Amino acid sequence: MDDQTYDQERARKLVELLRALGARIAGLKDDADLLAAGPELMKLMGDARSELFHYEVRATYDTPEVAESRRIVEEALRNRERIDFDIDGDEPWRPQT
Repeated sequence: MDDQTYDQERARKLVELLRALGARIAGLKDDADLLAAGPELMKLMGDARSELFHYEVRATYDTPEVAESRRIVEEALRNRERIDFDIDGDEPWRPQT
C-alpha cells in the first residue's frame, strides 16, 4: 500500500473500526459497564483516533502529478489579468508588456 494515499480498502477498514467502537459502546448495558470498560474503550478510541488522523492526512494528499497540475492552473489564474486576449493581434496569448 502506498503510504501517501488512503485507498478504498483502508477506508473500509476505518469505517468498520468506527462502527465496532460505536457498537461496543452501545452494547454496554448500563453506566457502570460503560465506566468499567474505560481501558478497553480508551484503546479502541486511540486506534480510531490514530487511523482517522492518517485518513485525514492521506485522503487530502496530492500526488506529485496532481500538485503540478494544481500549480499550473493556479499560475494561469494569477496571470490571466496580464494576458492580452485581443484576437486581432498576432500573438494574443503573450503577456502584455
